Amino acid sequence: MMRRWTIKAAMAAVVASTVGCDQVSKSLATAHLMGGPRRSFVGDMLRLEYAENAGAFLSLGAGWAPWARTAVFSVGTAIILVACIVWAFRHRWSLVRLLGLSLVIAGGLSNLADRVVRGSVVDFLNVGIGPLRTGIFNVADMAILLGIGLVVLTRGWRAEGRQPVA
Repeated sequence: MMRRWTIKAAMAAVVASTVGCDQVSKSLATAHLMGGPRRSFVGDMLRLEYAENAGAFLSLGAGWAPWARTAVFSVGTAIILVACIVWAFRHRWSLVRLLGLSLVIAGGLSNLADRVVRGSVVDFLNVGIGPLRTGIFNVADMAILLGIGLVVLTRGWRAEGRQPVA
């Protein structure tokens, strides 16, 4: 029983620290990049440029009516996050999968906070080589993708007979 609560506390710490890092990085991007030119580093492999995204991944839905964006990206995200939290507490997961789920929850919470407070999400990172580039994203987006990757990759490990420890 003690181990279970220790794991849940560790999950909470991952969520809190990830949300904190994302919010601080967005605050810095707003203060130093908003209204300024794009900044390029490492031979243009990393670009920092301020953008506000009213939509989802790659601005999907940015042109929707405000009520539709709120319904899908705020209310819908909140429902999914509550489901993820309930799922994390009701099921036994491996430590790696719990870490992944914690990162997904953290990224979702941080982007949801932006949507509620600002009406959009602050993005500022772009990586690539030459014309092959990502869209503009933020730390929360990286946490979500890493978390999904951990959950998906460890699903195969469980099928091979590894037992969850949480």
